[in-house]
Amino acid sequence: MLKVKELKEDAMMDIKVNRSFYLMAKAASYTILQSMGIQEMKNGDEYFKKIIKEKYEDLDDTQRAFYTIILLLAEIEKQATENNLYVEKEILEPDDEGYVEPKI
Repeated sequence: MLKVKELKEDAMMDIKVNRSFYLMAKAASYTILQSMGIQEMKNGDEYFKKIIKEKYEDLDDTQRAFYTIILLLAEIEKQATENNLYVEKEILEPDDEGYVEPKI
């Protein structure tokens, strides 16, 4: 017999998240998004709304992964807003004077 640990049904935890973890989660969401081919979709917003409205069990594996990461990011951003943890900064756009193409 194999024993595994699983969270209790009513378990709720507070998890500390730093900027690095947040950026990793955002990068993961972008990677999943790329694999979904959403960039080419004309009705991307409708597609995202459909994912959110559907039952988790009815989503495919990629949609589930994306949904999970988006929920995580939404909670991080909600708490960051509530706790005034954002720093606003301006970034130059391609048509702005002084714009430099980002290097990968």
